[in-house]
Amino acid sequence: MILHTIPLLSLLWAVSGAHTLARSECHVPEEKQALVDDLQDVMESSVTPLSFPNPSILIAMNLAGARNARAQKFLTAVISSTDQADLTIGQLALNIMALTSSCQDPGNRLLNLKEKMEDWTSSPQDPYSVFYGPSLGLLALCQKNQKGTLDLAIKFSKMLLATVSSFSVDTGALATLALTCVRNMKDLNDDYNQLFGQVLTSIVENIDGRIESNGLIGGFYSTGLAMQALSVQPGEWNCKKTMEAVLHEIEQNRFNNPMSIAQLLPSLKGKTYLDVPHVICSTDQDVRETLQRVTTHKTLSASAYPINVIYTINNQLRGVEMTFNETVTVTVKNGSVLLVVLEEAQHQNPAFKFESKMTSWGLYITSINGIKEVENHRTYWQFLSGQTPLDQGVANYIPHENEHITANFTQY
Repeated sequence: MILHTIPLLSLLWAVSGAHTLARSECHVPEEKQALVDDLQDVMESSVTPLSFPNPSILIAMNLAGARNARAQKFLTAVISSTDQADLTIGQLALNIMALTSSCQDPGNRLLNLKEKMEDWTSSPQDPYSVFYGPSLGLLALCQKNQKGTLDLAIKFSKMLLATVSSFSVDTGALATLALTCVRNMKDLNDDYNQLFGQVLTSIVENIDGRIESNGLIGGFYSTGLAMQALSVQPGEWNCKKTMEAVLHEIEQNRFNNPMSIAQLLPSLKGKTYLDVPHVICSTDQDVRETLQRVTTHKTLSASAYPINVIYTINNQLRGVEMTFNETVTVTVKNGSVLLVVLEEAQHQNPAFKFESKMTSWGLYITSINGIKEVENHRTYWQFLSGQTPLDQGVANYIPHENEHITANFTQY
């Protein structure tokens, strides 16, 4: 049994350290705490033997204090036994952080990550995807005080300064956390401190510019990481307004993707990824029983009556083997997720055949009608309702009567 590979660790994780959210207004009011508990229950219930072994979920569980002891122990075991050979920089870094927050020795993963970071080079034309993983890599190495981290941070910072294009809020948030960790290292000379300060100022200004009028930052899926980043940097960010906006979104059941919850939960608990090295794991005698509770979310049960959904697949990109624009109307039960629509369309017409893969964000569509995404070509299948891109995945989004959903082969 894989569980037998874990030392006797606590299933009650607590955190001590100086990196918690410093802003006094950044807290969840007592009357809203049940919302956060329910959200954590949704995230932890997603951990099953068949689910994607998501290290971000384990990090969030450990920072928040797990409510489901069995899920926490199981996920720790799975991640500790994950084959690291094919992991990207970002995936490897998250695995290290997950094991660190579980009081587990990451072993040779650190050396592997350092070697990957030393070999990494950036592309100024593609900052969105290039800097996300290395930001996590630098953060993981810094937290473990790995030798050579400072040199890697200098290289990383100079690459960031050379990038003229703005990047996503998520990438900026992780870069902020990584460089904040580095800047807190002992015995930094003035030149290095100035370099990291310059980069941090630029990144934080970019994030500040993405704060929306309602307080969310770059959309509700990016807000969790952005809250972590802004909380560890000086500035005039209105944290109370952001927290109120997030709690409103939770009340509307907008946060139902386990990965999005994992990125948000630390902020709701007053923590950041900088707290990962300060998690304290006690002994089994202090284990807390898994809490069994009834959630207070108002979940609407799906009615049995059928609805019609209009579904279009479209590829007009030049240079791609085949262009097409096909539409079908499918009938599904009210309350069905978009994935059911895709499956019904595929059943009706072979042109709508699709392929998918499981990721940390859930099920991801990789191919429709034989046209596959190509990372090097920066192509992917984007789903829209009318002209508006969906902000949920196919396994979460619930179409309504006569809604027109389009899968558009797109280049970013």
